[in-house]
Amino acid sequence: KSVWIVGGDGWAYDIGYGGLDHVIAQNRNVNILVLDTEVYSNTGGQASKSTPIGAAAKFAMAGKSQPKKDLAMIAMAYGNVYVAKVAMGARDAQTVKAFLEAESYDGPSLIIAYSHCIAHGYDLVQGCEQQKLAVDAGHWPLFRFDPRRIEAGEAPLQLDSPAPKVDLGTYVRNETRYRMVEQMNPEHFRQLLAAAQREVQNRYATYENMAKLTLPVKATEA
Repeated sequence: KSVWIVGGDGWAYDIGYGGLDHVIAQNRNVNILVLDTEVYSNTGGQASKSTPIGAAAKFAMAGKSQPKKDLAMIAMAYGNVYVAKVAMGARDAQTVKAFLEAESYDGPSLIIAYSHCIAHGYDLVQGCEQQKLAVDAGHWPLFRFDPRRIEAGEAPLQLDSPAPKVDLGTYVRNETRYRMVEQMNPEHFRQLLAAAQREVQNRYATYENMAKLTLPVKATEA
């Protein structure tokens, strides 16, 4: 059987996180797909732990001041969970590869998919272009963490997108959830954007270092 659990970021990062963590800790052969809109979309647009720095949402109208929770990093810390971050509008081939690898992995797998949403405040006809900008700006790095690579002495994390090559402001200013913060308080927004830019660079550097790790090959029994 192929078992898939599908939910949004409000569930996975926030109100249902305890259950999600319990499932991946059981080491069962289940696949989890998180459709990440970075906000509680279905219940009115409240901020969730997935909401990024600087974005406005209900209960964070002045712009969220704390970084987005790194659900992928938490799952990777288990060491035996397949984890991927994908954005179909940016790299469709990478998305398909992640799904095939997750399905073939005999253990828990977690795919976090960028999901543009009306709450972001732009014409969703441009959704794929905005997904690509999110990747190019480093807001949404693409990667695959496959524990099977450890057996070959290779780093389990593979980065599928380059270092940020577009200023984060180019990405965020396309969306009303950020622009409204800038319009209300330009100086506060400038500070939030600077903090978000540092967060993007630091997280990518962390992933980049993880991807460079070489691991000792397990000795075979005589």
